[in-house]
Amino acid sequence: MEPLNALISVTNFMLIPALAYGSQLALGALGITLIFSILRFAHFAHGDTMALGTAAVIGGTIFLQGLGVSIAPLPTALLAIPFGMLVLISYLLVADKLVYSYFRKVKAKPLIFVMASLGVMFVTNGITRLFMGVGETRFEDGQRFLFTVREFRAFTGLAEGMALRTSQALTVVTALAVMVALFWFLNRTRSGKSMRAYSDNEDLALLSGINPERVVMITWIITGTLLVLAGTLYGLDKGFRPFNYFQLLLPMFAAAILGGLGSPFGAIVGAYVVAFAELGITYAWRRVFTYLMPEGMEPTSMMQLLPVDYKFAVTFAILVIVLLFRPTGIFKGKVI
Repeated sequence: MEPLNALISVTNFMLIPALAYGSQLALGALGITLIFSILRFAHFAHGDTMALGTAAVIGGTIFLQGLGVSIAPLPTALLAIPFGMLVLISYLLVADKLVYSYFRKVKAKPLIFVMASLGVMFVTNGITRLFMGVGETRFEDGQRFLFTVREFRAFTGLAEGMALRTSQALTVVTALAVMVALFWFLNRTRSGKSMRAYSDNEDLALLSGINPERVVMITWIITGTLLVLAGTLYGLDKGFRPFNYFQLLLPMFAAAILGGLGSPFGAIVGAYVVAFAELGITYAWRRVFTYLMPEGMEPTSMMQLLPVDYKFAVTFAILVIVLLFRPTGIFKGKVI
């Protein structure tokens, strides 16, 4: 029974959280790789626009809760997601019209786009903080757990317990459905094929009659949708704080670069690699090895390679290693 207890422990404290976190990163990294592939620049405002979209969802959630609307046991925020998408997609299209479209017309270098996106990042960050402040906001309601540690122990009779939060299950299921829908759109629909053609060869796509502005608009719509979903699921799981979404920029970029910029499948794989690396290296393995080691030989240290505060150092190390030794990523995307 001890090896089974060890498996339950690592599943509860590392595998399930990493799977949920990786799903959230995957949705964000997909947006990054779409923008880089089609608009050809690194969108540094990604994390803060995610925060803005999530803030809109929170506002819609509070409004619905004030009206007494509920879909318990599911969180009310799910009903507010369409409103958040409408707000963020509108914001991204306006930002593109006012900022990025000019640089596309003058065929500015990618570095200019990056600097422009930094300006959009600071503006977006200010707007979000103006409405939400800098503190933490919890907006999860409904049934918190699908099953608790106590229920798991009573059902299995094991000493070690496991719990599954509703937000974690929603994250994994939603991410899987969105990924399947996105791949179907890109490979089966006319608009998706136009986006792929524009990404592969812009000049040839224009000669084929593809409307570049329509491709750009669809890209921002998809990106806004992915950001609202990722941000809302992350907020339901860990709470909303604007600065936390800015911090997500590094792991999302690391995931996209690790998988290969321009490769949606690579972004997904890279996201899960980053998530499992972050949590695996900062996880305290003492409890697991206590179950596995013979009596009297249990570890006395936490068996933690790095403290939790250093999880972003893990991501940064992954990013540096990839850029040095395989800049095209696992699936050979575009070089930065």
